[in-house]
Amino acid sequence: MGLNIGKLFGKNNSEEEYVEIDLESADKKENNVVVRPFVLKHFDDTNGVLNSLREGYTIAIIDIKPLKTKDIIELKRSISKIKKTIEALEGSIAGFGDNIIIATPSFAKIDRAVQEPKEKRKSDFING
Repeated sequence: MGLNIGKLFGKNNSEEEYVEIDLESADKKENNVVVRPFVLKHFDDTNGVLNSLREGYTIAIIDIKPLKTKDIIELKRSISKIKKTIEALEGSIAGFGDNIIIATPSFAKIDRAVQEPKEKRKSDFING
């Protein structure tokens, strides 16, 4: 699409000046995935996690240790609320270790397969 700059500023030259505008790039909005850390110190901190997840481009890494040591019942309520939101968003949620929870929107899935470390067998030491 061309835009006549001369007519825009009241110039009426016989030689017309045009500027090319790429409309496709102007309409595109950058949608970047954000990996965002959260710390649950109180039940109210859950709302910040949920708001970020609802935006659709946030992978939340949630440290639950402060709330876990403070009030286990509030922690269970908080995790339940996050889990319900993730299910509604068709995302994934999983615990990593004792104090970390990962919550993702629908475009990212969590691989729950536990990879066992390869152990050397006794026969490996004898033969090799």
